[in-house]
Amino acid sequence: MFITSREKSIIELIVKTSGKHTVYSLSAFLNVSGRTIQRNLKSIESILTEYHLELKRTANEGLFIDGKNEHVYRLIQHLAEVNPTDETPEERKLNLLIILLHEGPSFKKQVLANQLGISVTTLTSYLDELADWLSKFGITLTRKRGVGVELVADESDKRHALASFFLVNFYEDIIETLYGMQKGNRLDEPVLGYFKPDYLVTADQVTSHYLAQDHITLTDSDYIGLIVHVCLTIQRTEKGYELQTNEPMEAEDSNEHQLIDVVCTQLERDLSAQMTRQDRRFLTVILKGSKVQDPDVVYYDSILLGQLIKNVIKDVSTDLHVDLSDDFSLFQGLLAHMGPSIFRLQQELELFNPLTDEIKKKYPVLFLAVKKSLETEFKDISFPDDEVAFIVLHFGSAMLMNEEKVNIRAVVVCPTGIGTSKMLASRIQRELTMINKVEILSIKDFQTANLLDYDIVISTVRLPFTEVEYILVSPLLSEKDIGFIQSYLQNNVEKLTRKKYLKPAQRSSGSSGTEVRSLLQEIKEVHSSMEAILTNFRVYRKGSGGSHLRILNEMVEQAERDELLEQPNVVIHQLMEREKKGGLGIPNTNMGLFHCREDNVKKLIFQVAHLDEPCRIKGMDGVEMEMKSLLLMLAPEELSRREQEILSLISTSLIEDHISMMIYSSTNEVIILKKLEDLFLDYLQTNLIKE
Repeated sequence: MFITSREKSIIELIVKTSGKHTVYSLSAFLNVSGRTIQRNLKSIESILTEYHLELKRTANEGLFIDGKNEHVYRLIQHLAEVNPTDETPEERKLNLLIILLHEGPSFKKQVLANQLGISVTTLTSYLDELADWLSKFGITLTRKRGVGVELVADESDKRHALASFFLVNFYEDIIETLYGMQKGNRLDEPVLGYFKPDYLVTADQVTSHYLAQDHITLTDSDYIGLIVHVCLTIQRTEKGYELQTNEPMEAEDSNEHQLIDVVCTQLERDLSAQMTRQDRRFLTVILKGSKVQDPDVVYYDSILLGQLIKNVIKDVSTDLHVDLSDDFSLFQGLLAHMGPSIFRLQQELELFNPLTDEIKKKYPVLFLAVKKSLETEFKDISFPDDEVAFIVLHFGSAMLMNEEKVNIRAVVVCPTGIGTSKMLASRIQRELTMINKVEILSIKDFQTANLLDYDIVISTVRLPFTEVEYILVSPLLSEKDIGFIQSYLQNNVEKLTRKKYLKPAQRSSGSSGTEVRSLLQEIKEVHSSMEAILTNFRVYRKGSGGSHLRILNEMVEQAERDELLEQPNVVIHQLMEREKKGGLGIPNTNMGLFHCREDNVKKLIFQVAHLDEPCRIKGMDGVEMEMKSLLLMLAPEELSRREQEILSLISTSLIEDHISMMIYSSTNEVIILKKLEDLFLDYLQTNLIKE
């Protein structure tokens, strides 16, 4: 039996005082946090299963071991014989991995076993497991007679492997440690035996500051991943393990690289550390692969990806006999998720999804439908099952959204990703019909939230807040989790309903009135948006000579004269800034879509300019192309959901088929206008008249 000394103490205390000890009394007795006890209880449950026993709770949350007496006696007998350890197998494997990556180049098995305090047999088992793990990163772990254990890898692969091992096995420990240090807890020893505490807390402070300054939002898991990579990079470079200069890295003219450059410069000053040019480019790849774009800013930004996603939604809808083709929330969520995901796959960065097996078991048909469609639509990209599982969660969320509503408000704290969070929220509303509203918050946002706004707090990870009462559940909400939530609601009925008995009739009436006004507002937004597009649509013929910048200037200045926008210089600057971020030419066409959102734009604008002589511009695929049709799409900074849908409708229609491409690239204003009118009529019939 493998067991830590604390786990042994907990079992002995529960056996001796059956039903008397709670999580909090155990934490006080053993002088550790409640979160630590909760973590130990998970391991204890696995141990008890081997003895045909089960850990249960009384009505007052007291812990007791349920099972036959002879099984309990056998457990006690084995506990008396076992020698507990204070190091888990994962911690020992981490120590082994650190030794392999920081010392060498080769090791004798007996020396390694002595360093770790384990037998050669156990070491061999660990090496087998690590060899499988490391192979995913292109790292070879060999064992040769006379040579010993040898590890062969590029430096970038070593960094990816070590960072992934930390994140997969010690993610919650890192969150807990960071939170403690933010609150002033000082650590004298390396975090997880590796990270220097001052490096970790400084990297957190500096990175968080500059991300907020640039209004970049990351999921909690991606943010922690970035911090781990930053600290690991500094410490590896300090030790002399530098990245090879011939390794392919991300370009230095991107916004992500500029942000990383500022962060690294600040860290060099604060920590008196040195970071190479390659380090910065390496971290740029990590940031670009993890950034979560705000769905509000990607509504027409990725025409090619947007069209492929619409095809995937259509394929899955057909396979499952459901209609998700007009679910704009699903489309936006997938567009925001898949941009960084595809970049990560192209860079061959390792992705880990702890829910993949469970998702495949719970939703096998949906998983197969999504995987099949991805393979059909994205022929040049191979999606691993972990990534398919994330995308399945978006579809699962869309298929479970509209359920019965009542009056209890819940908040879900879930750092594992947008799709997971939405899936959990939808499952909660489906399985627990008494919960009316479920809000999703990251751990960071939860720290500043007003807890009085919520009746119940549900989390998928241990929260580093001892004063908050919450229910810990699986991201896919097992039957056991549903039971815990139902039990909590049942035991707190009075508390939950105390503020809800006041003026129930008025609440209902107000809600109905709000729905009517909300629908009227949506109709107004749709009407004004479509009218603006159709009224202000123009097709210009532009002579040869000059660049596309001259044509843009002429179109924007004309829009100012038509009182559609103000300060044309500011709008032009914004268009140029957008072009710097990536190509705007649509591959396999002669069209370029120049677009931006700017406060000085007063109405939605979609216009076309046809050039007598083509201009050379950069395409969305990074390849230069000739442009004969310049499409200009401008919008105010603040847009409603319906306004975003209408702009997305236009942008994705540009390449939906060969006929559409011919229409938009033609010089015939009447035909293009008719195309827009048909799009809008279909939208109205599908989204408003049907509703």
